[in-house]
Parts: sequence; C-alpha cells; structure tokens
Amino acid sequence: MNKVGEIIAIGGGGFGRNPNNPIIERYIVDQSEKEKPNVLFIPTASAENRFYTVSYYTAFTQLNCTPVHLDFFARTPRLDSLINKQDIIYVGGGNTKSMLAVWREWKLDKLLLKAYNRGAILCGVSAGAICWFEKGVTDSWASNLNVMDCMGFVEGCCCPHYDGEKDRRPSVAKFITDKKIDSCLAADDGAALHYKNGKMHTAVTFYEGAGAYKVSMKNGEVHHENINSIYIG
Repeated sequence: MNKVGEIIAIGGGGFGRNPNNPIIERYIVDQSEKEKPNVLFIPTASAENRFYTVSYYTAFTQLNCTPVHLDFFARTPRLDSLINKQDIIYVGGGNTKSMLAVWREWKLDKLLLKAYNRGAILCGVSAGAICWFEKGVTDSWASNLNVMDCMGFVEGCCCPHYDGEKDRRPSVAKFITDKKIDSCLAADDGAALHYKNGKMHTAVTFYEGAGAYKVSMKNGEVHHENINSIYIG
C-alpha cells in the first residue's frame, strides 16, 4: 500500500480564536517534509468570512510557509493546479453540510482525495476536522446535533468541541445508545487527532486540560477511553 498523507483534526480553538499565538498551526507546519511548505486555507464552511481569512494570514505569516486561500464565491481559480501545489490544506469551521455540497459540485472532494493519496497534510478545525472522517457530529442544522456522512478518508465518526459546547457530550452518548453510531472519536477544544498513513498516530493538546477520547458502549454503559496525547501548549 502506498503511503498516504496525514490528517490533523482539531476539536476547536486555533487561529480563529487567537491568530497571534499559532501553537497548533506551528505543529502542523512542522509535520511537513518541505522546508517552506505551501499552505492552502479553505473557508467555505464559514461562508468565506473575511475576518476568518485575515486571521489565517495573521497566524500563518508568522510561520515558515507560503499561505494562500481558496474562495468559491468569488471567481474560482483552476482547482486542480491550485490543489496540486499544496503541501498542507487547512479547512475552516462552520456549516459542514453546506461546505461539502459546494465542494462536491466543484469536485473538490475528489481533488482533496488525490492530494491525500500523494502525501499532503489535510487538517482543519470543527467542520474542517470532521469532514475527513466517514461520519461527523455536526451542528449544521439549527435545531439539534446530527450525525452526517462525510468524505471517509479515515474510518469512524468524529465529534469536535466535545467540552466546549454543552450539547456535545450528551448527544454523542445518545447516538451511541440509540445505535446511530458504534463509537465516536471526540476532541475537546484545544485538542487534535493526528493520523499518519490512515491510522491514529497521537492526540495533540494545546489547551491545558484538553483531551481526546474514544467513546463507545461497554457493558451497557457509555465508556470514555483517553487517547494518548502530547501537550504542545
């Protein structure tokens, strides 16, 4: 099997909240084998919020990389040539369902899979974390949290903001109890799941006390297993 790229799925936090202290962003850039990697930000899920994009440049221009971004709601560039140049692709948070619908219309999902298969690092926060998994726990609907199908580059279901939003933990427990999902990988704000070659490599935490967990049913009860992590905060 050919070696695929890496996935770093961030539960919450990062440059969207603190662009002047790019801790997890530095970790991501450091994973690249390139001396000065090309980094692409895709802010589709936030409806291409301008302030978010400015925060991206504030964070990544502090690091040894070449940052660019992709908008779909201006004149869209040639996607294949843009994606082919990128060493790291960072997807922002927002509405996962709407984001994936736009991407599929433009066939970006297929280009991202090609990038992954040639060894690119794919990463992101919230919507940009869950999109890489088979399924994700999303607040794309205003009424309640739901489990939705995502792109399936790695196995399982992912839930971000596990400690940051009060509905996350009880909703995951209910989805497992109701057998909507067998298990869920949950990441607190300030925690990330780092995959190498399609397998969990480590969790990474950059907020004090943040964690990542595998949540599943054991002996009739919802059980949390801590995922081993390294602290970089």
